[in-house]
Amino acid sequence: MIRRPLTLVLPMLIAMLLPWPTFAAQYNYIDISNPFLRKTPIAVPTFKAAAQDPAAMSVARATSERLAYYLTFTGYFTISDPDAFLEDPQTMNITGSGIRFRNWTAIGAELLVTGGVVARDGGVEFELRLFDTVKQKMVVGKRYRGSADDHRQVARRFGSEVVFAITGSRGFFDSKIAFVSNGSGHKEIYQCAFDGSDVRRFTRHNSISLFPDWSSDGRWIAYTTYAGKGPEIRIQHVTEKRTARINKPGLQAVPAWVPGKFELAASLSFSGDQEIYLLTGNGKVIKRLTSSVGIDVEPTWSPDGKRMAFVSKRSGNPQIYIFDTVSGRAQRLTFEGRYNTQPSWSPKGDRIAYSAMHNGVIDIFTINPEGGEPTQLTENQGNNEAPSWAPDGSLIAFSSTREGKSRIYAMTAYGTDQRRLLTLPGEQSNPKWSPNILNP
Repeated sequence: MIRRPLTLVLPMLIAMLLPWPTFAAQYNYIDISNPFLRKTPIAVPTFKAAAQDPAAMSVARATSERLAYYLTFTGYFTISDPDAFLEDPQTMNITGSGIRFRNWTAIGAELLVTGGVVARDGGVEFELRLFDTVKQKMVVGKRYRGSADDHRQVARRFGSEVVFAITGSRGFFDSKIAFVSNGSGHKEIYQCAFDGSDVRRFTRHNSISLFPDWSSDGRWIAYTTYAGKGPEIRIQHVTEKRTARINKPGLQAVPAWVPGKFELAASLSFSGDQEIYLLTGNGKVIKRLTSSVGIDVEPTWSPDGKRMAFVSKRSGNPQIYIFDTVSGRAQRLTFEGRYNTQPSWSPKGDRIAYSAMHNGVIDIFTINPEGGEPTQLTENQGNNEAPSWAPDGSLIAFSSTREGKSRIYAMTAYGTDQRRLLTLPGEQSNPKWSPNILNP
């Protein structure tokens, strides 16, 4: 079904839905819940530049290359080899009416992206389309207007359209990752784009800062720092110079924002043992959530905010429990092994990722929140810790010592396609994936 024309006004970038004379539809080509996912072959030829304009040609090539990279990063696609193309991307029709689809199915490409770039009036216009080569139909088309420097943003935006069209999920192209790095000589919190690019320093305490967590709207990061007299939680705005603190004595550790609310949970010790409390986004205590003999730490929330997984030593060693906010009861979730920590609840709600000591090393596992057998995702590659889900639940970021120093990696929700995201001076750890927070 054709969607109504839509215009999005962005800083230096405008996007519009392209008209299409036949019925274009959204299909669930890829079952992202399938652990044996078959990657879909997609062709992304170099986009056409009007009148062979050198400036437009450079932008066209950069945009198509960036889009191919982003689509590969998802783990859903394989990019068709340009050397196998039976069409010349610079002379072929890109609108659909003149595309010889059999030339694309012949090389195994089930999907095809075409694009055109025009430099006009000091700006650049982009036309991008996704075609199903088997059904010989356009799936989605967009026109963008901006500057030459917007080509990365255009690739990211259209990449999101492609992922949504074939999976029904908005993906993660509008997200960031916060993490800890000691490259400056101190453990500080940094930010980067979802793929490890555009690294920026967030804290400058010249101390130890750990355990960042994003608010649901992406405007705040809460974290633990030793910049004061002891470990305390800071709640800091991402772009403005606004900071809140928790006015309670004792240890403060590992904050976790409640989904959809300006509230967070954190482990505090002002009443004795470390217990988990619910706080306002300004650091005021609302109520106590856990109560036990032994410390309770590392909260993580279910997507609906009704349940909270956490780590407790109430059984004698660190295990993961689930607290129900309605009944007030906590039940043990993990039973295998004597060291299970760092739980992270999937945005889909169906799995909890965590770190566990296994055969003398730390690896990452997932488990159903209702219980059952855990699934091991990493093995025989150093220590692997601190899993954090992408906003669509398709990828997991984590830290690993598989190359010696601790670095940030990503893998699919099933443990495949494990790859390093970035390499910086020092070591990196404690990754935390943001929600999709960039402007649509």
